Parts: sequence; C-alpha cells; structure tokens
Amino acid sequence: MSERETAFLEAATVAVGRHLPNTGRLGVAFSGGVDSSVLLALAARVLGRDEVVAVLGVSPSLAAAERIDAHRVASFIGVDVVEVETREMDRTGYRVNGPDRCFHCKDELFTRIGDEVVAAHRLDAVAYGENADDVRRPDRPGARAATRHRVLRPLADAGLDKVAVRRVARVLALPCADKPAAPCLASRIPHFSPVDQAKLGQVERAEAGLRRLGFTDLRVRHHDEVARVELPPADLVRAVTEPLRTQVHRAVTAAGFRFVAVDLAGIQSGAFTLPLVRSGHG
Repeated sequence: MSERETAFLEAATVAVGRHLPNTGRLGVAFSGGVDSSVLLALAARVLGRDEVVAVLGVSPSLAAAERIDAHRVASFIGVDVVEVETREMDRTGYRVNGPDRCFHCKDELFTRIGDEVVAAHRLDAVAYGENADDVRRPDRPGARAATRHRVLRPLADAGLDKVAVRRVARVLALPCADKPAAPCLASRIPHFSPVDQAKLGQVERAEAGLRRLGFTDLRVRHHDEVARVELPPADLVRAVTEPLRTQVHRAVTAAGFRFVAVDLAGIQSGAFTLPLVRSGHG
C-alpha cells in the first residue's frame, strides 16, 4: 500500500469512526455489496472485529449467489455473519410493489434485526451502508425506514460518496471492490406489478444464466412474458452477435420467459422508480 493510499484509508477510517458508537457492539446491515462491505471493514478497524456483527437478511429477493458472496466478503474482513430470515413477502405494501417498496423491505429488515438480533448479540447500535450520493437521490425510500428505526449511516455522515467508497474497497483489496451494483431481485419488476416468488425466481435464473456466459454487470427486467435485458453499452453488440445471441436467448427463455429483448439504453439504475418519483407518484 502506497503512502497516499495509507493516508486516504486512515482519513476515511477516522471520518467514519466519528459516526460510530464510542463503546459497545455494532450490527451492520450487510449485503456483500461495496457500500455495506466498506462500512463493515471500517467499523471492524475502528471497533475491533469481535465488536462488529454482519447481519444478512435472507429472503426470496436475495439471489443465492449474492448470499454466498456476502459470506465470502465477511470472512475476508474477519467478521461473523448472522443470517436473519426476513418476511417482506408477507407485507401487502411490499407485494403491491409501489415506488415505496424499498421502505417496506428495509422496515422489515430493521424490525427483524431489532427483534431477533440486538438482544441475542448484545448490540448497542445498528448501521447500514447508505453513502453520501444516496442521500441526494429521491428514489431511496429505504432511508425512511432507517430513520424510523434509528439506524446509523456512518458513510453518508462522513461524506463518503460512491467514488470514495469504491476507492476504500480497492485499497483494502476487498473481494467486492470491483463488483457492480446488485440491487435486490424485486427491483427488476415494474412498479404496481405484484412481486411474487415465481417472478423473483425467473429473474434469478435468467441473470445466473447470463453470468455463466461471461456477463458481469446486468439486469433482467420482468415484463411478464418479456425479459428486458440491460447490459453496459460495451456488451450490447457482443450479446446480439452469434454465437452469444443464441446462447443469451436460450439462457433467458430457459428461466421461463417467452421473449427476450436487449435494451439499447444499457444499464439503468432506478429504471422503474426514478420516473415515478420525478412525476410525483412516489
């Protein structure tokens, strides 16, 4: 690690440490993504590995591959993982899939952490990986759930944006340092189209099939019989050129879709939520 990297890491650690509890044990709502992994790693540096617990919410909206990756990252950091079964599918507000779906998901997670984990693991506080860029986005209703449950957001409070968080991950050589963003499977279903396990399973199988073909950053949006595949622009030509064109079609239709469309707009973060929020339907 260069002197510049060392200085950057130390500054980030100190900045985040200011927004962590001074004493006691911390639970980190953990997904294995870059944000929560960086928070987990920095918290472990500040408080000590034995004073930090990674809390992983497990439900049909979490892809099996993401669950495995989360354990791998936590093991690299040296922090124990506690799995909590979340039941957001039992919540009507989640299933109807309005623009506030993420609120109901996060509210369920933080409720489960409070009910099942805080006492069992003697936690004094809970934090999650919202960063400074997320604070400025209008399509993050999950933040309301964090406020409701008094969940800390040390990355955001320390002013670490996506670029800074990614840089910390690379300096620490975290296994997820270059991992693309991976929102939950429910984010692939258009708002007001009900979320159910069958749809989540279709999306998971289709995306897993595309990853086996070598695509790493992708979304498969569920439009009933139609799968709308989002890829980075650099992958678009490759995806529609033989021999991959046939393989892409086969992988997605094998997941239960009848038609496969490749979206020329590429990857679109907040593709379903942002238009509704901006039009006043959020």
